[in-house]
This record gives sequence, structure tokens and C-alpha cells, in this order.
Amino acid sequence: MFKKILFLLIASVTILSCASKKDILYYQDIKNNTQSSVVYAPSQIQINDILRVKIDALIPESAKPFNMEITTSLSSKNDVVQGYLVSQDGTIVLPILGTIKVVGLSTNELQDLLVKMLNDNGYIKDANVNVMVINSKVTVLGEVRNPGTYSFSEQNISLNQAIGYAGDLTINGKRSDVLLIRESNGVRTYIKLDLTSSSWFTSQYYYVKQNDVIIVNPNGPKIMTSGYLSNIGGILSVLTFGLTVFLLVK
Repeated sequence: MFKKILFLLIASVTILSCASKKDILYYQDIKNNTQSSVVYAPSQIQINDILRVKIDALIPESAKPFNMEITTSLSSKNDVVQGYLVSQDGTIVLPILGTIKVVGLSTNELQDLLVKMLNDNGYIKDANVNVMVINSKVTVLGEVRNPGTYSFSEQNISLNQAIGYAGDLTINGKRSDVLLIRESNGVRTYIKLDLTSSSWFTSQYYYVKQNDVIIVNPNGPKIMTSGYLSNIGGILSVLTFGLTVFLLVK
């Protein structure tokens, strides 16, 4: 009798400690040789972004006064970068052009705005303007191999790329419960994503925005083996001891 009960306990703990296939595989609803359109979602400029603005013209000397680089210190580091820090009121100050509201614009929209300002004010005709956010970063936390904050220079990266920077989810990451925290225009939004499904591929959350935070929660087996009962052996030892005491008393 004792052996049967002990066997049932061991079998139960083992089953409860295992993750099933449906909990581990990504994008289980994707069929072979299928296609879907990619919707590009340009990022909007945010407060505390650092912008590199480069203005070119057919006559290089005419653009030189507009390209006075500003040295900006990074508060969390000792290094400095060449660029324009977006202030708390959402503006930057460019040489000659003055104060410009940039928050809420994409880099392409700001480029078009600067070209128009240069042309309308008679400064440069047919100017070529390039704007880039040079301090874009994403933070990945939780059940990933290398949690941390990662910088990227692309205009956009996907959520898959961001997770790839962190070394992918561990076997203990709950793929159906990934939290994306996004701040935009003074509003913080919390989005739950299911990485076992591809349904969010066409949503606005497919691309990571600068300053996004991604949190991968632990799955059931990870939670079960946390705390005082830190491993299966510990669980079995407690159960066996309890059963032994019960049988002796009885």
C-alpha cells in the first residue's frame, strides 16, 4: 500500500512539473508556405530622445551653419553623444531655425518639415535632411537568457528581434503571457501578448518602439519549483516524510 501511494505521489509531481508541447512552441497557428503582409509602423519621436539631424545641400557651405552639432550628456552614463535632446516640452533647438516641436512626429515627418522650413524661409532650396534617433533602446526582463537593456540603431525592430537580443526565452518562459509596457505622449500602456499565436503580427505591437519594456513571466513548472520547494527532490522528500509519519501514526 505504501509503495502504491508513493508511486502515485511521484507520478503526480512529475506530471505537474512538466510543460506540454503547446506551452513551448512559438506561433503554433502558422501553416506551411503561407504569406502575410508586413505593415511598417514608423516610431514617433519621444521626450528624452536624442536626434541626429544632418542637413545637406548642393552647395555644402550653405548647409554648414545648420549643422552645428550639440553635445548631449547621457544621464545614466559618463559618455556624451552628438545630437539634440528632445526637451520635456517636446522640442529641440536647431541653429538658425530655432525651436521646433518634434514629439509625436516620425523621423520622416520631421525631415519633411525641416525641408519645408529651409525652403520657405529662403535658406536652402531642395535640401536633403536626414533625422535619426540615436539612443533607441528596449528593456527585456524575466525568463530570458540575458535580461537587460539593449540599444538599437534601426528605425524599427520587431518584438522577435528584441527577444533575440536577450538570447530568447528560457524553457521556463510562459510564451502565452508576455507583457509589453509602452509609454507614448505621457500615457503608459500595458499589453499582454501570446507568442504561441501569430495573431498579433498585424497589430501595432509587432514593432518595438524606443523605451519599450518587455517582461516574460515564468510558466507553471517554474513557479511550482520556486520558493521553499526549490526542486523536485525537495517536493518528493516532503511528501514522503509526511506520508511516512501518517502511516506510522496510523
